[in-house]
Amino acid sequence: MKKSERIEEFVRGLDESRREESFHPCYLAYFECFNSGRYYEAHDVLEHLWLKDGRDAPDYVFYKGLIQLAGGFVHLRLQHFNPEHPKHGRRLHPARRLFLLAEANLIPYDLWHCGLDLQQVLSLCRHMIVQLEQSDCFENPWAPEIAPVLPNPIARKGSD
Repeated sequence: MKKSERIEEFVRGLDESRREESFHPCYLAYFECFNSGRYYEAHDVLEHLWLKDGRDAPDYVFYKGLIQLAGGFVHLRLQHFNPEHPKHGRRLHPARRLFLLAEANLIPYDLWHCGLDLQQVLSLCRHMIVQLEQSDCFENPWAPEIAPVLPNPIARKGSD
């Protein structure tokens, strides 16, 4: 089974009540995965939509920023659970770079985009960047008990 087929199957297995919404199921699955700490899966489901829509899509850079945000948290989560691992122990610098890229890609959009409060997302990016920079990327600011939750875009779907 191809990766794209696995992603489609994964998305179908998520919260079925979201299928009637005006947003693409992969976009909604991103938030469901992200908010449950499954950052790698969040990255994958939105990347699937991002690649399918292509570079000419109006939300190409927006999706790219959200994918980078999830990627930053993939690094933090892996480092948190495996700080002594030769590869995972060195993930704080790459996480910082991804948060910087996410911030740069999301800044051009309106404060409300695709039902999402981007001010809150940009604040999260900035907070993670500052926390990592203050420790010179030696202290991980992420832990499961303080994992961030992104605002639900369904609640704002009529506000764009």
